[in-house]
Amino acid sequence: MNDEQLRRALVEHGYIEGDFVLRSGRRSRYYLDKFRFETQPDVLEALGRRLAKAVEALEPDAARLACPVLGAVVLAASTSIASRLPFVIVRDKAKEYGTANQIEGAFEPGERVCVIEDVVTSGGALSEAVVVLREAGLECRTAICVVDREEGGVDALARLGVRLEPLFVASSLLELRKDAAKPHG
Repeated sequence: MNDEQLRRALVEHGYIEGDFVLRSGRRSRYYLDKFRFETQPDVLEALGRRLAKAVEALEPDAARLACPVLGAVVLAASTSIASRLPFVIVRDKAKEYGTANQIEGAFEPGERVCVIEDVVTSGGALSEAVVVLREAGLECRTAICVVDREEGGVDALARLGVRLEPLFVASSLLELRKDAAKPHG
């Protein structure tokens, strides 16, 4: 699946119109439902390969991948398989049982990680994950997301010294919707 086919698949499987409240608290007339596109095997496989190429190009010294829960976990797993890099999962908070970890998976302090994320709006969840990773001694300077909604996430991450690189931006996906709505003839 090439980039254009992947862009079209994200819209086909994940774009929904309505009235939505986003994690950031903002309201939106559309939603990119990551679970709808991530649960399609062909889309997930293509995303894993594309994300792995981006990691290799943008953060070639990464020792492992990292991702916040929940939607990005399958993306990190797919990227891990394609890149052969292990990954860790950052919980919202430390679990209160078992190992009581906030970061799941093996790692060594001082390692460089590349963070994988699904859809970024304000960058809040991603920023929180970066802080947790750094508090654990991991180096984090690059994050790659599938879609940047172009609503402040790049700037929020830049304030933490992290470069956010999207595979796609929301405006390019919305353009497909506009093209589909135009009368042909």
